[in-house]
Amino acid sequence: MKKFHNSLFTLPTQPVDESLQEILQAAVTEAQRAVLKEAPGSGTTVTAALVLGQQLTIAQVGDSRGYLLYNEQRMEAVTRDHSLVKRLEELGQITAAEAAVHPQRNVLYRAVGQGDTLEADVVTTPFPIGGYLLLCSDGLWGLVSDDEMRRIVYTAPNIQRACQEMVAAANAAGGPDNISVILVQLLG
Repeated sequence: MKKFHNSLFTLPTQPVDESLQEILQAAVTEAQRAVLKEAPGSGTTVTAALVLGQQLTIAQVGDSRGYLLYNEQRMEAVTRDHSLVKRLEELGQITAAEAAVHPQRNVLYRAVGQGDTLEADVVTTPFPIGGYLLLCSDGLWGLVSDDEMRRIVYTAPNIQRACQEMVAAANAAGGPDNISVILVQLLG
């Protein structure tokens, strides 16, 4: 297994002419080049966030997700899965309940390392004041409901503990996949 140590997200020393969306798309393109060169035939997902002031820009490929938690009652996905089953659900051919147990729910039609070119979904939105940004792999969201993730975030004593509790909840539910969790709160 190879480990990659890149500095894809270094801060520029001079003002940049590119938008934050262009910067994140370029970073995903660079990741695509690195995977194709160093690990041909493999693939991965990416969900990356860049926060500048109260502006949040997210780039995403695959089925790792980004959520915004506005308060104890509201949590919203800001990314869209690039899976065949999610596409069937979007087209109305299957229900959300059917998608959750579909045998091909992990088959991706877009991933880093697949194909010659890759375009990430990139969105810019305000960071929720007093809220959180949650980035996670399907090892979490596939096993722990949105309601349970939200409950953990708002009842944990701090964000580190919230991440630990979400990983523990996914493991308690079977944990057959990798479980990645990043939780961000904008202070100030």
